[in-house]
Amino acid sequence: MRFRPCIDLHDGKVKQIVGSTLQDGDATGLQTNFSSEHPPSHYARMYLRDGLAGGHVIMLGPGNEEAAAEALRGWPGGLQIGGGITADNAVLWLERGASHVIVTSHVFHDGVLDEERLQKLCRLVGRRRLVLDLSCRWREDGYYVVTDRWQRFTSLRICAEVLERLAAFCDEFLVHAVDVEGKCMGVDERLIALLADNVSLPTTYAGGVASMADLELIRDAGRGRLDVTVGSALDIFGGTGLRYRDVVAFAGVRPDPSSGL
Repeated sequence: MRFRPCIDLHDGKVKQIVGSTLQDGDATGLQTNFSSEHPPSHYARMYLRDGLAGGHVIMLGPGNEEAAAEALRGWPGGLQIGGGITADNAVLWLERGASHVIVTSHVFHDGVLDEERLQKLCRLVGRRRLVLDLSCRWREDGYYVVTDRWQRFTSLRICAEVLERLAAFCDEFLVHAVDVEGKCMGVDERLIALLADNVSLPTTYAGGVASMADLELIRDAGRGRLDVTVGSALDIFGGTGLRYRDVVAFAGVRPDPSSGL
């Protein structure tokens, strides 16, 4: 299991927010767990120093383009980029230094997977540089992909058949358990089991990680098939549940001893 670090951007700053509280044009209900005094490049260089390739930079709404570009300059080729990625800007973000582009909403139309758009994007950037974000919420009979700031349910239910079909178009999956994301309330064991049983690509689980016990659960229940990202619980993001250096060590990467972390 690899630790995939994150740089979440909101209004041009590195933040940790409860993603399910994001609303287009309305910040009244937004729940912010942390807002950093450090620029995005600070985190990118830290991840570079510690050899944590494959982390993701996520633009949470408009006004984050320059901050995202700064993060990518901090580690050219080492970070993925997501948030508002379309066929019109995907190549630009790869040229700016992203290793992969992460896409969700662009490949859905009226709540339905648009395979024509997905195939076009795959041809444009190449399967090996595309990550599909299948962030999902539970609804009645299963987990359904949600788009548009995680507010809109699509008709796509996560299952073995869907994961197998989509694997032909991308290099990795990124899956946020939206119901627990940003809440430091523990992970979604049911979703972890579903993914572990059915993924054939590198897959990063995100959501609810609050302690070392959660990391151990993901490692064990995921049977080594899932990577993990951690946000609000980390001390580098103002959290108290997990120390960054402990997570790095748990994932088998040794930090530079001169770092002081």
